[in-house]
Amino acid sequence: MTLTVVRSLDSARSLRGDIDVEEFEQELIDQYSLAFGAVGISDKTAAADRSVVFEFAHFLGRPLWTAQVEDADRYLRAARRERGLARSTVAGKAGALAKFYEFVIVRYQGDIHALFDKVVVQPIDEFNRPRAVAAATATRIPPRDDEVRGLFEGWRDSLPETRKYLPAARDYLAASLWRRIGLRINETVMLDVGDWHPELGNHGKLHVRHGKGSRGRGAKTRIVPAIDDVDALLEWWLNDVRPQYGDDYDDPNAPLFPSERHDPMTGHCTRIGAEALRTGMGDAVGRWLPGWTGRLSPHVLRHYCASHLYEQGVTLKAIQELLGHSWLSTTTQYIHVHSTHIETSWAESTERTLARLGTTTSRTSDRQTSENEEV
Repeated sequence: MTLTVVRSLDSARSLRGDIDVEEFEQELIDQYSLAFGAVGISDKTAAADRSVVFEFAHFLGRPLWTAQVEDADRYLRAARRERGLARSTVAGKAGALAKFYEFVIVRYQGDIHALFDKVVVQPIDEFNRPRAVAAATATRIPPRDDEVRGLFEGWRDSLPETRKYLPAARDYLAASLWRRIGLRINETVMLDVGDWHPELGNHGKLHVRHGKGSRGRGAKTRIVPAIDDVDALLEWWLNDVRPQYGDDYDDPNAPLFPSERHDPMTGHCTRIGAEALRTGMGDAVGRWLPGWTGRLSPHVLRHYCASHLYEQGVTLKAIQELLGHSWLSTTTQYIHVHSTHIETSWAESTERTLARLGTTTSRTSDRQTSENEEV
């Protein structure tokens, strides 16, 4: 058995050629990934960020520590204009690069300067860093209440006559969870039968085990109350529909939202994918709310849920907990109230003011009358 020499990046060393330069660059990226794992960031997020660093290195065509702000300008501009990537995707790439270079500067600036006589700079600065994606939330303003109500009423009433009843009912229930309690689509897909706890609270609660963690720090769990008739919908699904998919309907580890396909080994249903649920909702929108075809996504329904609850008087803090946001500022970006909301508040405020003034005027008039009578 032979032992492999482990070289530390903490001490500078001499380089023997281009191969050593490539190895050193690879070591930087590997150390970056190890740091990710040390703080509990998921492997999926770490792999995505690594791929961005490798992509930038290929675009750069020279060692990563030589990158300048102008190089990041060209990279991000090419991603947006030439490759046509979405604004959120470009922002994600910029964020991944910024984190990588922050890591290199903090930990290995001295080593790189000693080896290459280079000072590493942060190529993602305040000027080329994409603006907050929240600026694009205007495209996520949801439909009106009557439009959403018409969509789901038409969808519900058509279920008994649908050729494929089981997938139609499944897609309807999934979209109802997005509309009523603001679940994310991936959270919905990963629900199991045992995640429904009807004994908890006044309405029962869903255990969301695969919530989106902030800054990629793994899954974030939360308990979501089945408000707004979600409890009745889940009881209908589990008692009347889910058993028709197979005999695993009472298995707590079976998927709550199954596919029509069965596992050849167990014979049980496999888990439905997110794209299938998107397609199901897209077909329903095309039929009952065609003006929103291509615009009404599961995430827009999540925005609708937040806005609808806020208009019903639910506090921002409660909506934050329901949606699973780490920051209240994120929740505020989901609130899109109708244009009459401000006017209504103004009218109510004006009425209260006039009522107070009216009482004051009446009392003043009575006092003046009394004074005149005395005179």
